[in-house]
Parts: sequence; C-alpha cells; structure tokens
Amino acid sequence: MTRRLFAALAVVALMTPILSCDTRGAGPADDGKVRVGIVFDIGGKDDRSFNAAAWEGVKRAAAELPIVLRDVEPGDPTSIEPAMRAFAERGYDLIIGVGFAQTPIMESVARDYPEINFAIIDGVIDLPNVASLIFKEHQGSFLVGMMAARASKTGTLGFIGGMDIPLIRKFEVGFEEGARRVNPNIRVIDNYVGVTDAAWNNPGKGKELAMAQIRKGADVIFTAAGNSGLGAFDAAEQYDRLVIGVDSNQNWVKPGYVLTSMVKRIDNAVYQIVEDKIANEFQGGIHVYGLENDGVGYAMDEHNRDLVPPEVIREVEEAKRMIIAGEIEVTDYMAQGAGS
Repeated sequence: MTRRLFAALAVVALMTPILSCDTRGAGPADDGKVRVGIVFDIGGKDDRSFNAAAWEGVKRAAAELPIVLRDVEPGDPTSIEPAMRAFAERGYDLIIGVGFAQTPIMESVARDYPEINFAIIDGVIDLPNVASLIFKEHQGSFLVGMMAARASKTGTLGFIGGMDIPLIRKFEVGFEEGARRVNPNIRVIDNYVGVTDAAWNNPGKGKELAMAQIRKGADVIFTAAGNSGLGAFDAAEQYDRLVIGVDSNQNWVKPGYVLTSMVKRIDNAVYQIVEDKIANEFQGGIHVYGLENDGVGYAMDEHNRDLVPPEVIREVEEAKRMIIAGEIEVTDYMAQGAGS
C-alpha cells in the first residue's frame, strides 16, 4: 500500500458521518443517496465565518435532500490532499473543497478522478468535472464601506485581512472605495495577519492589530481574516468601537459592537451545487455570485438594527441598485491583475 493511500484511508477512518433526514435503513452504499464529502480549511467548520458558511449549506442539504454527508477538518495543510483523495478512493459523488488554498490540490485529484464531480469555493479550476464557486466580494465590501464611513466619528477606519493574498485585497479595495464614496477624505488603516495559512487561525494577532488601529484613531474595523478576525471583535468590545464581520452573519457575536457583516452566501452556493448533483444537472466551470443574485450583501437583524439609521440603509440600497445597473463600477482587484 502506498504512503499516500495509507494516509488517505487513515483520514477516512476519522470522518464522522452526518446522515440526511431520509431515515431508510439501508447503508450509504446501497440506498441510492448521493454521497457528498466536504474538506474544510484549517480554520475548521466552527470558525463562525468562512468555513461556517459552507457548513451551514451542507448541513441544510443533509437535512432536506437525499444525501449522505461526511466532513473532514484537516487541522493542517498537509492533511488536505489525503482527505480529498480518501473521498475519491471511496467513490464519493461530489467532493467540495473550502478555500482557494485547496485549488491546486483539487485540480490534481480531479484530474485523477474525472468521473467524480468536485466543487471549489473561491478557486478556479479549468476542468469539466469541477465547479468553481466565485463571489464578487468587492461589491459587498463597497456597501459595508459606505456604512462604516457613515458610522465613523473619527474619520479613520481599519481593515484587517487574514493571509495577504489578492483575494483578500479584493475585500480591502472594495471597502475603501465604498468608504470614500461617502467621505473622500476618509483614512483607512490596513494590516494583514500573515502570509501563510496560519493567518486564518490567530485571533490573538487579530486583536493585537485591531488594538493598534484603534490607538491610531480607527473606530470602525472591517475584518476579512477568518477565525483571526474574532480577535478584532474582542478589541471592539473592550474599547467601545465597532467591527464589521465577514462571510457569515456575525452580528450576534458581539451584539451592539458589530455594525454589520459582509455576507457571502456560500451556504446557498454549496446547497445549490449539491442540489444540482442530485438532479443530474451538475455543470463544471465558473459559477459567479454577486449583488445581482444575492451572492453577497450586508446583514441586518435585531443585533445591529439600532446601529444603522434608516437613511443609511436607503443610501446603501441605492448604491446597490447602481452597482447592479453598472452605474457604479467597483474595482475588482483580482480582475485588474493586481498582485500578479
């Protein structure tokens, strides 16, 4: 047995099954259900952000659709490929990878298993058996940038990114453009947690960066840093500032201190790709989610309603309309080729 296959089978042994609401007694190999495997990034499915959004999507699919679902939380980058290959070796029907860092790994595995369908979140793979789920984060970031500028009393905002990569620069640029639409003289302080995968899972560093920005005058901080961003939530509460969440609706994390959250409907995208597979309508290629199809947006609920005046909502909704209509062009950092 090769070392790679041995590692893959070891990962499978640790996978915990999550059964769908279909209660027929047959085993997953015999009951005709679609078998779905999802591999999270090292932040894990309980990061209350990016991974958590994907987890919500597959959990909803498991509750409503005839699937058998298993998940793997690799813990470190070297465990991602064995986990993905383990699903492929077992003949899973759909394998989902969470995060751009899995792109080269999935491309390699998908080439080896052309009969299996794959989906990658935030990555692009040019293979017919892979669906690339891409989001217009710059558009949603523009809207929360407007909200941040309206809420700021100091004229200084903060941005904390996780890993310093073009994808996260995409959030930053959209955020700054939205803020400057409201206040051309706004100041935005930007910091990144790091340059490796560990940057997504270091809330202590996130808090340290947020505190430094607060000392420089930032009173609203937007985080796009996965689990690391939760440190900024702690700093906002400690120093009575505001923070903006990302990916999932994080308004509930620190009620009263979270201005809003820039949501990516990863949950809906993942659910849809599972539904497509069940209906034999799976299509490889790029699937794009933006303001026009509610793929991105901002979160309003009972936790932040008192923080955002109605006139600000009206202003942001008008900007949303104009972006969809092409009347406002938000810079897409990655499409511009920046950072390449």
